[in-house]
Amino acid sequence: MDKSSTLLVHYDKGTPAVAKEIKEALEGNDVEAKVDAMKKAVMLLLNGETIPQLFITIIRYVLPSEDHTIQKLLLLYLELIEKTDSKGKVLPEMILICQNLRNNLMHPNEYIRGVTLRFLCRLKETEIVEPLTPSVLQNLEHRHPFVRRNAILAVMSIYKLPNGEQLFVDAPEMIEKALSTEQDPSAKRNAFLMLFTCAEERAVYYLLSNVDKVSDWNESLQMVVLELIRSVCKTKPAEKGKYIKIIISLLSATSSAVIYECAGTLVSLSSAPTAIRAAANTYCQLLLSQSDNNVKLILLDRLSELKSSHRDIMVELIIDVLRVLSSPNLDIRRKTLDIALDLITHHNINEVVQMLKKEVVKTQSGELEKNGEYRQMLIQAIHACAVKFPEVASTVVHLLMDFLGDSNVASALDVISFVREIIETNPKLRVSIITRLLDTFYQIRAGKVCPCALWIIGEYCLSLSEVENGISTIKQCLGELPFYSVSEESAPTETSKKIQPTSSAMVSSRKPVILADGTYATQSAASETTFSTPTVVQGALTSGNLRALLLTGDFFLGAVVACTLTKLVLRLEEVQSSKTEVNKTVTQALLIMVSMLQLGQSPASPHPIDNDSYERIVLCIKLLCHRNDEMKKIWLESCRQSFVKMISEKQLREMEELKAKTQTTHAQPDDLIDFFHLKSRKGMSQLELEDQVQDDLKRATGEFTKDENDANKLNRILQLTGFSDPVYAEAYVTVHHYDIALEVTVINRTKETLQNLCLELATMGDLKLVERPQNYSLAPATSMQIKANIKVSSTETGVIFGNIVYETSNVMERNVVVLNDIHIDIMDYISPAVCSDVAFRTMWAEFEWENKVAVNTKIENEREFLDHIIKSTNMKCLTGPSELEGECGFLAANLYAKSVFGEDALVNVSIEKQTDGALSGYIRIRSKTQGIALSLGDKITLKQKGSS
Repeated sequence: MDKSSTLLVHYDKGTPAVAKEIKEALEGNDVEAKVDAMKKAVMLLLNGETIPQLFITIIRYVLPSEDHTIQKLLLLYLELIEKTDSKGKVLPEMILICQNLRNNLMHPNEYIRGVTLRFLCRLKETEIVEPLTPSVLQNLEHRHPFVRRNAILAVMSIYKLPNGEQLFVDAPEMIEKALSTEQDPSAKRNAFLMLFTCAEERAVYYLLSNVDKVSDWNESLQMVVLELIRSVCKTKPAEKGKYIKIIISLLSATSSAVIYECAGTLVSLSSAPTAIRAAANTYCQLLLSQSDNNVKLILLDRLSELKSSHRDIMVELIIDVLRVLSSPNLDIRRKTLDIALDLITHHNINEVVQMLKKEVVKTQSGELEKNGEYRQMLIQAIHACAVKFPEVASTVVHLLMDFLGDSNVASALDVISFVREIIETNPKLRVSIITRLLDTFYQIRAGKVCPCALWIIGEYCLSLSEVENGISTIKQCLGELPFYSVSEESAPTETSKKIQPTSSAMVSSRKPVILADGTYATQSAASETTFSTPTVVQGALTSGNLRALLLTGDFFLGAVVACTLTKLVLRLEEVQSSKTEVNKTVTQALLIMVSMLQLGQSPASPHPIDNDSYERIVLCIKLLCHRNDEMKKIWLESCRQSFVKMISEKQLREMEELKAKTQTTHAQPDDLIDFFHLKSRKGMSQLELEDQVQDDLKRATGEFTKDENDANKLNRILQLTGFSDPVYAEAYVTVHHYDIALEVTVINRTKETLQNLCLELATMGDLKLVERPQNYSLAPATSMQIKANIKVSSTETGVIFGNIVYETSNVMERNVVVLNDIHIDIMDYISPAVCSDVAFRTMWAEFEWENKVAVNTKIENEREFLDHIIKSTNMKCLTGPSELEGECGFLAANLYAKSVFGEDALVNVSIEKQTDGALSGYIRIRSKTQGIALSLGDKITLKQKGSS
């Protein structure tokens, strides 16, 4: 087994120091050479070398040295060497160092005394420590505080040894006496810590005797006081009332660390509104006073925990929480907005929206690099506020519409999505939103934003003036027709063309052409042979955004323009009495559509028009040429109905998620309930009364009985050895986010006592053992529980393997029982989560790790297979129920989950039903890290074949 070390230093063993050279240097009189030799010896010990031949040399030549550096290195050497034999008995030569240690403890120099006392804290051998106890006690009254504080620690460590209480029978009394007279803060803290660790009753007595002075104590001592309070209240919960008063008095301390610990202790000990309010206020004050971003993130986590359990109290502090938005860090801002959005009520919604509007206005200044990303977060937050409380939509929608032309496309997309939802859910705002949208439409430059804006114009322009303005706006943004012209250019060998302005006289040899800037000119053809070349007409400087996007080859936008014009023309026919005006508008719309088709089929376009856009535009042309009532109903009513259905499903999904978040507790009908009003209130403070009420409520609603059911516990028990092995072992595995706790039950099935029984574990993957294994003795036919803790650093499937080693009295050889491997499932680390479609697509494009798994299953129903994958992977399906309805033989769905380490897991399921009834397709997994992609892929491959 590896030996424990308090110091890990890298040492290059390529040229190891020879023990003989070190010995010669130690025997010399050169102090610097001795220091170097001691350093080399310590390095060799740290790297696993034993070098026992140096011990006597060091005793003879290094022990008598008066140099402080050599003495410190000597203590490091003595700490690292092996002091016991294989049977655990102290080596005889160790007695030689006792006299030197005693001399050091009585040394006139306080530094030598102090470092020697500190060295004694690390000694575990009672035989070495026992002769030194009188000298240690004398140092408790030394004049220098450095010696006294280390003497107290030495007393504490010796007292905690197996026979330490016999060595220092009255140690607690002496330390208590020293504590009452001690003036040095560090020594006082060490003394109180010793009482807390070894004689808790005396520490409590001292604390309660000096309640009025606690707020004046040193920071380190106050931290130990809080630790003592937590320990006492766990064992004696009935007495926590008097300790909570001490905690509240410490909330006014000058140290931020003490204040933070006070707030955490308050929350852990009491659920009274006064205590929770004080803790929340403390966290908010620390948020504003601390400059470290990591500290702020930790404080926001604490506030988030309070929000989940004490939302009513946190609602009062929502404005204080939002003040943290002044921090430039995006992670802090994001977490702050997440907390605030869960605390919005009818009472504070106006204040919150007002504050968010101010922050949006601040982002218009280009001082910070990530203003666009922050603005997007604010827009999403305002959107969520307006959906929950529609009455505030009117105050923010017009402000946000100013950002439709934002250079940050994601931000502009959020705005237009917000406008689309608000115009449907708030009919009173329709007229003002349409008017503002038509006025600002020309500012939109993003090809992804224009289609949504055009859809809104086509669906919600209802009156005659709105329809006419809508058509006029689209025509203005498309510019003059045609989109391209065929100009005649002479051959290279001929005389070049002469272009003159339109103001010059026209002659028979001249013809009009359109220049690149949109103006007209006449062209003289001097050559005999000419050839035609199509040229894109960019339009004048005043040309609109739609023309610029169309000329780049965005024909999907062209199809949306055609559909919007079709809807507007159909609606114009309903509201306009003049047939002449309607026919004129139809002609103009048809001309625009035909021009777009010609542009898409001409060589002047960057790329030809795609089939879907072509068919859509042709459909619009046919509809305008052959209009009927049935088609009008589909185009003018059905589209809106589908959108309304989508909005209602989204709201329903959000309500279900909110219900899932709320914890449901159950109380048994025969549980004991203490009636608060029938209890005696003598001597109880207001905070204790409130705490009692909260405890009664929790007990009545079953919050104290949220134990895991027995079936789940049985599922987590893993058999590690066979029934025929001399030692039977099974493990109960508990996963606590970053930790894995193993409770291994070991049963001795033999008739002999097992000695030095040790559970040796090793890990594979991102798992790390926290503790070293210990040796145990196990009597015949008895059992014991061995606990082991393992740290987890990433979401990756890990393996724990090992064996049980033991000895028997008859056979001195060590016996080994190999254990079954324990596979840590990735499902323990990921949980279903929700994100928007835009966020999903953004992450899908950014994440670099992809695992593609082919569908191979016996399940024949697409929806049944999807449900099986969702259940197997513990993920959330982002695709709505209405989108998965119907039997078309195809299914595509997006799944999302988040790990406890903040990693995102994205899954896309695309399946098709073959003619023989079998399912085929692929499941794609994407993540930022390789581990989660591979682990999820392995899990899906294992689970997809069956429903069991």
